[in-house]
Amino acid sequence: MARIAEVSRTTKETDITVKLNIDGTGEVKLDYPIGFMVHMLNTFSRHGLFDLEIRASGDLEVDQHHLVEDTGIVLGQCFAKALGDKRGIRRAGSCLFPMDETLARAAVDISGRAYLVFDAQLSCVPLDRFQTDTVEDFWQGFSNAAGLALHLDILRGRSDHHKIEALFKAAARALREACEYDNRSLDLIPSTKGMIA
Repeated sequence: MARIAEVSRTTKETDITVKLNIDGTGEVKLDYPIGFMVHMLNTFSRHGLFDLEIRASGDLEVDQHHLVEDTGIVLGQCFAKALGDKRGIRRAGSCLFPMDETLARAAVDISGRAYLVFDAQLSCVPLDRFQTDTVEDFWQGFSNAAGLALHLDILRGRSDHHKIEALFKAAARALREACEYDNRSLDLIPSTKGMIA
């Protein structure tokens, strides 16, 4: 079965539509007004091999927080919808990702229980015009909406750009592993409870 989902979310602050194919090839179509996030979403798609289409607008005259956080929420909702009852998936995944001087670690459990641990050691100095503190908001929204436990850590690094990018790459690869089918348990839900919710 195709694991494809589309979710739209419109509020007084943002208007976002995301289309996701978990079993894609990393194709991306983005209509997104924040350049650095375009770079990160492209990276996420390529390293996870997720096909991703996003159309988004928001109240950037206020700041970037609403749009970045809501994008994480809608993307998380797409993962939850596309995975359905999670039958046959590996459920957990992890990745250590080096990027020059930076080393990032991501670990994920698609458990139905939302939790984020985020230790990126960011300086919170804007990258050009990108508000780096919104990265945690993105992942918080994502983990809550997807219903998964996600640990994102920078083990070492200097450049905030490299830290954020390495985290997106590590998270994508950890999610790709967690979403993959386990050929030994294709008919089973990976929980002793018999369900993930």
